[in-house]
Amino acid sequence: MGVATAEYVNYMKALSTHVAAAERSHPSSREAAPARPWLFFRRWIANPLQMGSVVPSSAALCARIVRQTRRQPDEAVLELGAGTGVISRALLAAGLPPERLFVVEIVPDMAAHLRQALPGVQVIEGDARALPELIPPQWHGRIGTVICGIPLVLLPLPAQRRFIDAIEAVAPGRGFLHYSYCATSPLPARRHGLVGRREAWTPLNFPPASVWRYVPGR
Repeated sequence: MGVATAEYVNYMKALSTHVAAAERSHPSSREAAPARPWLFFRRWIANPLQMGSVVPSSAALCARIVRQTRRQPDEAVLELGAGTGVISRALLAAGLPPERLFVVEIVPDMAAHLRQALPGVQVIEGDARALPELIPPQWHGRIGTVICGIPLVLLPLPAQRRFIDAIEAVAPGRGFLHYSYCATSPLPARRHGLVGRREAWTPLNFPPASVWRYVPGR
């Protein structure tokens, strides 16, 4: 693990103490919220490299992601690393038909939660690096926007490349949205042949977050 990665994980572990304190102070709230933040927190403790934060995305971040989501009427939206489904619910609330949303989640208990919480949405349990096998062939090339919540900044370059190649295979030329808590670009865009642009930022998330758009370089 590199120095930057180690610092990020240590920072997020420090943030987790606030969540743990809230859980002890308000035990009755554990299952009350639709987002199931305690499920999210427990999964972060189990594997911080699979989770970008200790708590689900805020309404402010969800709204910014929804505004940046594009698709034609015959296209779908693909979300990678949906966690407890707060972004998925924001997309649906904005008018996205459930059958036009694909959600890929690698954690079994979170995938099970998403199937229950998001009726009609196509929830797929699996590794996003295998998107060409996970997404039905008839939808290849018909993905309007890919939303990535996987903390790619924590991964080495070859692992990042596998995710990028998988996205390109099912959404050729479209690139993807990636939300991150880094102050600068979470990906070395040029090294991956991408052009990156920060589309939005919000201080109202915990921690503050940016929405980046990465598209293949011309």
